[in-house]
Amino acid sequence: MARGTRGRTTGGPPGGTRTHEPDRTALAAQYAAAVLALVRQVPPARATTYGLVAEIVAESLGRGGPRQVGQVLAGSSGVDDDGAPVPWWRVVNAAGSPPAHHLDAALAELRAEGCPLTRDGRRVDLRRAVWFPGSDGPGAD
Repeated sequence: MARGTRGRTTGGPPGGTRTHEPDRTALAAQYAAAVLALVRQVPPARATTYGLVAEIVAESLGRGGPRQVGQVLAGSSGVDDDGAPVPWWRVVNAAGSPPAHHLDAALAELRAEGCPLTRDGRRVDLRRAVWFPGSDGPGAD
């Protein structure tokens, strides 16, 4: 097989599928399920970052990054495959900002839960609110 100019493999069997590669749809579904399951664990008044979610999921699946976490959350309907709610507003960027296109809704949810915010009220105060698996409530790290 030839190598493309950007490191991609070209060629392959007729029909375009390779039997040795896992099904991409199944891999994407597995990754999405892992992300949503982890986000469901974030307790009220706490937050985590896209990067932390990506790192934790990568420990078991060995793939993904912050952008992929964002894509999973953006593509979810707010509930997982089992119908359980996913608190998407508890996942913020590394600066503590919720997604810009859902900023007001996310901040309203965070305020209602009593999540610590910065003085201007526009970002999560991650020093006080960050959540890691195994930590319980505010201040438990």
